[in-house]
Amino acid sequence: MYTGISDDVEQRFCDHAQGRGGHFTKKFGAVKLLYKKEFATKHEAALREQQIKRWTRVKKMMLIQGILK
Repeated sequence: MYTGISDDVEQRFCDHAQGRGGHFTKKFGAVKLLYKKEFATKHEAALREQQIKRWTRVKKMMLIQGILK
């Protein structure tokens, strides 16, 4: 699962789906947007991104399913 931040999520997803963007999505592609959340500042978004990147796949799935916040 890819975790990232953007001020235009839909455009970023399209870029990844077309093979543009980071190494992860060039290798694995982009299939489906599973979760997104808006933040007031880029700093807040970056902090949350780093937190989520440290999580296991199971914990990320729990977030997607609404079990975690």
